[in-house]
Amino acid sequence: MLHKISLGTANIDKYRLIQSRELIDEVVSLGKELKGLRLCHINSTPFGGGVAELLVSYIPLLRALGIKADWQVIRGDRRFFTITKGLHNALQGAPFAEIKKLGIKRRYLTNNLENARELDPNYDVFVVNDPQPAALRHYSSDNKAKWIWRCHVDSSQPDATVWNFLRPYVEEHDAAVFTTQKFIPQDLRLAKITTMAPAICAFSSKNMFIKKYVCRELLENLGFDRNRFLVTQVSRFDRWKDPFGTMTAYRLAKQEIPGLQLAMIGSFAQDDPESWDMYAALHTEANKDADMFVYSNLTGIGNMEVNAFQRASDVIIQKSIREGFGLVVAEALWKEKPVVAGNAGGIPLQMTGELSHYLVNSAEECAEKIVYLLRNPAVCQRLGEEGKNIVAQNFLMPRLARDELRLIKSLVGK
Repeated sequence: MLHKISLGTANIDKYRLIQSRELIDEVVSLGKELKGLRLCHINSTPFGGGVAELLVSYIPLLRALGIKADWQVIRGDRRFFTITKGLHNALQGAPFAEIKKLGIKRRYLTNNLENARELDPNYDVFVVNDPQPAALRHYSSDNKAKWIWRCHVDSSQPDATVWNFLRPYVEEHDAAVFTTQKFIPQDLRLAKITTMAPAICAFSSKNMFIKKYVCRELLENLGFDRNRFLVTQVSRFDRWKDPFGTMTAYRLAKQEIPGLQLAMIGSFAQDDPESWDMYAALHTEANKDADMFVYSNLTGIGNMEVNAFQRASDVIIQKSIREGFGLVVAEALWKEKPVVAGNAGGIPLQMTGELSHYLVNSAEECAEKIVYLLRNPAVCQRLGEEGKNIVAQNFLMPRLARDELRLIKSLVGK
């Protein structure tokens, strides 16, 4: 059987302190209507990626609502995950000519077949996340559950060859979910296609409140000077996050703000073999500047440390050039931090109003915004307050639970 991630049960009532009564009451009501429903999310890694980050808090919340929710993780070797990384990149517009090779297709489909045979089938609804397990439904034809495919990446301009390969498997699902309307490929034919944005957990170790002096002390122990400005980017070691663009922006900003420090914090996931080469290249570049630091989940930087970095930083950067949503943007906004981010994918959903002035399209523009914010603390405070309000209203877990349970209710009835 596939590995099931061991998780507990959350407390939905904690959100009554920070979200509207109407939202929480609706979520609780949906839970009562669907009480006992067996729901399983499936993805390709238990740690390191945005989906895993989301599910580790989301599954316990669903359980608190009376849903029998589980999370199963598919298996795969390095060759399989190299192929699926190519598919992932291709959905975001990169070419992946290898998909034309019969052996590549066969390896992808064989792995999905093997995982389908090991899947615990005893659920009413499956939610299949992203392209890695997209063909599971094809090999589970006897299963009477409802199947939802959830795409977390910017698939607005997918590589045509890859999308033509994946689309028939996606169309075997009962519904498909995308982050925004513009991500939905125009030729996708399904009876039910909807949109819902991801969300963060306000009470997780990554987002819970930590006093600023504790955060500063932690960073000082890692070699940072608490008396100098710090800007931070938290993301996977992935070319779409444009980490070298972030470094360029930092160097340009440092010409105006001497002594500026940069922290690049990333995480590894077992389904992303490209990340190791990126990590090595970033370290090589960081070694050229004593005020530039690269950390990862393999060097002791876990969720609590990321929380501390975000709270202790003066500006958060997320200079993505493709982005499905960008949970780290929501995390920083929740902590009332000013964010300078790439004008890409799902990031503009979060950075509305005055925050939209800090969406950038180049390293030069990014540096300009960083310098402006560091010189204008009153603006940082105002943006921080606005950002937290946006996240509180739109991007916390109960809203995601409401959206997904509404969809499930429409598929299965009471």
